[in-house]
Amino acid sequence: MASLAGLLQLQGHRVTGSDKAAYPPMSDLLRSLAIPVAEPYAETNLDPRPDLVVIGNALSRGNPEIERILDERISFTSMAALLREEFLKGRESLVVAGTHGKTTTTSMLAWIYQTATSRDAAFEPSFLIGGVAENFRTSFQLKPTRTFIVEGDEYDTAFFDKGPKFLHYFPDGLILTHVEFDHADIYADLGAVKTAFKRLVNLVPRRGLIVAYDGSENVTECVEKALCRVERYGFSGGAEWQIRNLKFEEGVSRWQVWHEGALWAELEMRMAGEHNVLNATAAAALAFGRGVSKDAIAEALATFKSVKRRLELRAEVGGVTVIEDFAHHPTAIRETLRALRSVYPMARLWAVLEPRSNTLRRKVLEAELVASLQMADRVVLAGVYQQQRIPDGERLHPEDVVDALNRAGKPAELLADADAIVSGIVPKLEPGDVVAILSNGGFDGIYEKLPARLRERFAGASASGRPA
Repeated sequence: MASLAGLLQLQGHRVTGSDKAAYPPMSDLLRSLAIPVAEPYAETNLDPRPDLVVIGNALSRGNPEIERILDERISFTSMAALLREEFLKGRESLVVAGTHGKTTTTSMLAWIYQTATSRDAAFEPSFLIGGVAENFRTSFQLKPTRTFIVEGDEYDTAFFDKGPKFLHYFPDGLILTHVEFDHADIYADLGAVKTAFKRLVNLVPRRGLIVAYDGSENVTECVEKALCRVERYGFSGGAEWQIRNLKFEEGVSRWQVWHEGALWAELEMRMAGEHNVLNATAAAALAFGRGVSKDAIAEALATFKSVKRRLELRAEVGGVTVIEDFAHHPTAIRETLRALRSVYPMARLWAVLEPRSNTLRRKVLEAELVASLQMADRVVLAGVYQQQRIPDGERLHPEDVVDALNRAGKPAELLADADAIVSGIVPKLEPGDVVAILSNGGFDGIYEKLPARLRERFAGASASGRPA
């Protein structure tokens, strides 16, 4: 929604917004654009009466602004529908979809196209991403060229449109990263998730291209009836875009890409983790299939920085490293912890998790969550975010996760909130420790509170003559 607000402002519209509680990085982005955000929701936020209201999918009947919109018949639409009508029509739509990795992969694809612009200005992309891409320092861009790159979200569109947002985007080119059960609040089971992705695949025209991960039976099922060319990427020998000889050394991932049985390129980037190498290879495959040169792709990946809230270094205090990562699913947590293991192989790794996404707040993937968290050396869980909104029989009980981890020999504890976590772990942290803070929300300011408390502790230790 923040990205769309920025795009609309670039078109010359006056844009305002409202939210229950905006938080970084999008609140910072909106502030930098001088787009006002009223908090909390209220009928008066619609004064003066707007020409059009874009309603986000987090809102439902009972919201005071929605009730006024309906009572007074103020024109309204959804984010996805407006994006299609205002920006995608008449352009080449490149969509990145999947349960995991789509924000990073979309950012990589956009940066590849931007890098290719130095060779051919026609490649300069417009884009909309669900996070702030650090190379651009923004989550959106609007250019007069043909290509529009968009992150395709499988979550529902609005209270009046329960289909996935990505069905509005009609891709000419599609990346499909992973397909797993997620969004337990709107999808009944894995079969329902796969149906949504199959419908997306069915929208790609015969002249289009799908680049799909080859390490997932679910992805295979979703693309098997595609009517366009499908190219698979991954580590298996059968992939058209095969990853070989992956190494992570001195802060750089290096790997070979073999295309249709021959060495295509040797690539590198300053990001860790097999999942990020997969993301980069997918972006490279689609870009090359749409005409971007191999040299531009290699240059872009070598200079790619990352995305805000994806393995983002927040602080280094007294030898303790604090990392923030957007955590919404057990598989994403597992891959984050695996990546941190490769970067900090000798560190004691702490996982501090707020169960906040609509999947993590439910117990449907509890066993998978326990298995993922076992990759850390120490685990701290916060209470379930807004647990009263989840029926008790469906709700994740974090004390059960903590018990399971402790029974497996993994030290774990439950601390109610950010303040309790900071107070509880700061005295236990030692130089060389790495703390991964995992949440898809603001986590009550823990990203600022933890470094601040660490600075107090180590400043005190230094003043008393003890090594800091």
